Amino acid sequence: MPSSMNSAAGTAADSREIMIEARDITKSFGGVQVLAGVSLTLRKGEVVAIIGPSGSGKSTFLRCLNHLEIIDGGSITIEGEALATAVPGGPSRYAGDADVRRICRKMGMVFQSFNLFPHMTVLQNIIEAPMTVKRQPRNTAVPKAEALLAKVGLQAKRDNYPGRLSGGQKQRVAIARALAMEPDIMLFDEPTSALDPELTVEVLRTMRQLAEEHMTMLVVTHEMGFAREVAHRVVFMDEGRIVETAESSEFFRAPRHERTRAFLGRML
Repeated sequence: MPSSMNSAAGTAADSREIMIEARDITKSFGGVQVLAGVSLTLRKGEVVAIIGPSGSGKSTFLRCLNHLEIIDGGSITIEGEALATAVPGGPSRYAGDADVRRICRKMGMVFQSFNLFPHMTVLQNIIEAPMTVKRQPRNTAVPKAEALLAKVGLQAKRDNYPGRLSGGQKQRVAIARALAMEPDIMLFDEPTSALDPELTVEVLRTMRQLAEEHMTMLVVTHEMGFAREVAHRVVFMDEGRIVETAESSEFFRAPRHERTRAFLGRML
């Protein structure tokens, strides 16, 4: 996707539906503050890349959005529904358990470590959640899974077990598995960090295709090429805070903050 397209999409995004709105998110582990008031808005069809040094809070922030971590303070709204509400002077108040599960199903998550079930075939991995969580009958879930495997170029691997796949193939199966739940938003937590460069290309190609289909995506990544060429906006985090955010073309052309410039100087 050319950078000119990124710029146009980023400008148009201001009028689009807000898919995720996080405000003043704080999170500590054992007295160590990992997120120190992080705010971010993600709009429909946007691809936003979150970059920054290891330990800057990127993955923790992503996990908070999907209720894999409980925030200490702030608010999270998904497609207009409150997942967590800020409470002055106290911890954030979450929606009821059933509502939390329902709201979180609007988001699919892809992890850096694949997290496939080793005792299930590729096809079984993909149909498991639609059948158990969404109560889809098998004769509905299987054709959808096969279509997703074709989408990620792995239809020939449907009956293989994960142990017989490369890392790149496992990650593409993990993407198909997340898509099988038909989410409105996809969250990616450093999806290529465990892969060597050749296998990274396979996964980034799949993610680029999703972006071209206007999937709403929030991507924690160290892949600067992806951030520059595919993301509409780039967010730079350091020490639990958002230091800088801008349209991708502007972000890489003229980073404003000294810490951003220093980070990009090491990465590019």
